[in-house]
Amino acid sequence: MNRYFKAKIRENLPLNNSNNLLITEPLDPVTEPKPGQFYMITVGNSYDPLLKRPFSYLRTTPDTIQFLFTVRGRGTALMKALRKGSVVDIIGPLGTGYPLPGTRCTPVVVAGGTGIISLFSLIETLTRRFHVLYGAKNRDDLLLLHELERLGNKLVVCTDDCSFGKEGMVDAVLRELLADHESLSTSCTLYACGPKPMLKAVSGIAAERGLRGYMSLEENMACGFGACLGCAVKTIRGYQRVCREGPVFPIRDIVWEQDY
Repeated sequence: MNRYFKAKIRENLPLNNSNNLLITEPLDPVTEPKPGQFYMITVGNSYDPLLKRPFSYLRTTPDTIQFLFTVRGRGTALMKALRKGSVVDIIGPLGTGYPLPGTRCTPVVVAGGTGIISLFSLIETLTRRFHVLYGAKNRDDLLLLHELERLGNKLVVCTDDCSFGKEGMVDAVLRELLADHESLSTSCTLYACGPKPMLKAVSGIAAERGLRGYMSLEENMACGFGACLGCAVKTIRGYQRVCREGPVFPIRDIVWEQDY
């Protein structure tokens, strides 16, 4: 099935000053996405900016694909201005998704900031008890809290400034969880998405304890399907493209050489 399609904007709802929920209605047949995959979306009605922007999908319904996006620059500012009824070009789903955990594994989801958007479709897919550790700079940066609480799993929230939940970084919360539940060291599968310093810290914890898991990386992309090589990252298998071989990689595959 062709992964290029047009979609009508059904709603573009502001959630707060920085984040919008974009509900799109595909006008062509589409492929069902897997949790962790992403889409390239035209953000305006002109050729400036020329390039589409990559977005993880939040969820799908029988007739919609929904995205939660944060306004960070000109492209997302144009996207915020998209009106109900307008039509955009979309390519996707693209990339690899999160492999589901084995039957005897307990999923531990570790999200930092907007990384929760990529992980949310996975969380809604999981059918067993699991842990969600979610950190952000402050209360205003936390997304989907009510949705996460509704799902009724073991949710721990932390903020850098202690404006909501526990004080501190989410990797420290992961260390506490593993210390309090020794059985997780042999039975958990980690899933992580967030800022690079957080992912690097989670990778370090996984390496120390021999934990298995997967993380989704975020990189700037020009094409989204592997042609431009602009999103390549170093792995134990050599350089790989976040858009094609990723964005989800086994945690142990990522080579962290840079300082973040």
